[in-house]
Amino acid sequence: MLLGEALDLLMFATVCVVLLAGFPVAFSLAGTALVFALIGYTAGVFDLNFVAFLPQRVFGTMTNEVLIAVPLFVFMGVMLERSKVAEELLESMGRLFGTLRGGLGISVSIVGALLAASTGIVGATVVTMGLLSLPTMLRRGYDPKLACGSICAAGTLGQIIPPSIVLVLLGDVISSAYQKSQLEAGNFSPDTVSVGDLFAGALLPGLMLVGLYIAYQIGMAIFRPEGSPALPPDEGIAGMSRAQVYGKIAHALLPPVLLIVAVLGSILTGIATPTEAAAVGAIGALLLAGLRLDESHGLLIYAAGLCLIGLLVLTGYVDLRITRAQIPAGDMKWIVVAILLALGILTGIVISLMRVYRTDILQSVMRSTAQISSMVFVILIGAALFSLVFRGLGGDETVQEFLGAMPGGVIGAMVIVMAVMFVLGFFLDFIEITFVVVPIVAPVLLAMGLNPVWLGVMMAMNLQTSFLTPPFGFALFYLRGVAPDSIRTSEIYRGAIPFVTIQILGLILLALFPAMATWLPTVVFGP
Repeated sequence: MLLGEALDLLMFATVCVVLLAGFPVAFSLAGTALVFALIGYTAGVFDLNFVAFLPQRVFGTMTNEVLIAVPLFVFMGVMLERSKVAEELLESMGRLFGTLRGGLGISVSIVGALLAASTGIVGATVVTMGLLSLPTMLRRGYDPKLACGSICAAGTLGQIIPPSIVLVLLGDVISSAYQKSQLEAGNFSPDTVSVGDLFAGALLPGLMLVGLYIAYQIGMAIFRPEGSPALPPDEGIAGMSRAQVYGKIAHALLPPVLLIVAVLGSILTGIATPTEAAAVGAIGALLLAGLRLDESHGLLIYAAGLCLIGLLVLTGYVDLRITRAQIPAGDMKWIVVAILLALGILTGIVISLMRVYRTDILQSVMRSTAQISSMVFVILIGAALFSLVFRGLGGDETVQEFLGAMPGGVIGAMVIVMAVMFVLGFFLDFIEITFVVVPIVAPVLLAMGLNPVWLGVMMAMNLQTSFLTPPFGFALFYLRGVAPDSIRTSEIYRGAIPFVTIQILGLILLALFPAMATWLPTVVFGP
């Protein structure tokens, strides 16, 4: 028994070392698990039947409808990033707020939130804003530390603001852990928690963070005005008519906002599951990219967008199933209308596909989507084998005993888990932590009575904080790769520290007021 406990802890430590050495994640997880499975079997403390469950795990992953949302959200994010939506948003918001002190920093926070809600890809957001906003902020006399910290912090909002890939993956893992904890407690008709619950739960905490970022920008503009200068009047909205100002803002803001409303609104109103909403987002991003490439011939794409919205509304009020034995005449009329709307959407998709294909955007988007999605699913398979071997060596019991022995009970256990995840976030990607650490600790914490939505949102915000924390925060590395040579790495690190403090403050507020995460899911989906 003691050997089994030693092997499970040694296996976890070994996989961390192997990952830090730079070996491929999926093969590191699977390879380490196989090595320790053989060691445990040779020592007589491991049953190889645990490994025999792997095909069932893989099949379950491949047939999991929730995970279909991953490639769809990735496609949506990459397509929007390639279609120059971020550039126009930054330019318009910069003009709108730039004439105020701290206005550029405020615009970066707002655009970061909008991009988070429409793309959810941290690296793309940080790189895009680093290339477009950082030179402008430096040229206008912004404190380099404040400029770098603002961009890094706004870029990480994609971790917490839905639709976030982190929340999709966490939602699936938390759902399995919640059911497992209830079954072990003797509840054989367990409650469920969905990705939609996590999306709803993360919305208010994410907006709270945006508000805290903006408050910090305003505070810096008041107390250190020399580091947050305003744009010259001729670069702002001065000299433009009110109609021109509204037109520019609407042109930049309206399409991504409508897409966000369509995706999140369809989930929160119960019209669509997260997977179905991801398909809506992918179609909307494709239509938007096609429109941006040739706005002079955009009538059919505008019509397709209206058809998409109309179909969503129709789905919410009419039973459109055609597999029913008998379909009332009233429903049949609406089914015909839905078919016509679908044809309108199809026309817009074909036109958009032709445009993005001719400009080589489609090829690069598909390649990036395939690479990112393949990485996620291969890691998931490796993590499944790692989890099976870890449990076969008694690792889940070791973790349960360790957390149960923590002083302070469930609060002490939660603090320890958050601290461990925060430190691991310096070195490991969120996918690795989600697939390796969360399945180990979540069932134990949920068995202690914690709310699964609150726990998932806390973990997501914690992972976001580690993305931003020096010296290993991934967002800092992304910005370092595109920042001018005049920006020192130490300035990027020092600029991020106030925003890390804000993140920790946000975590504390969420810990003290769990209703921020649990209220909206209860209102939307019921208790």
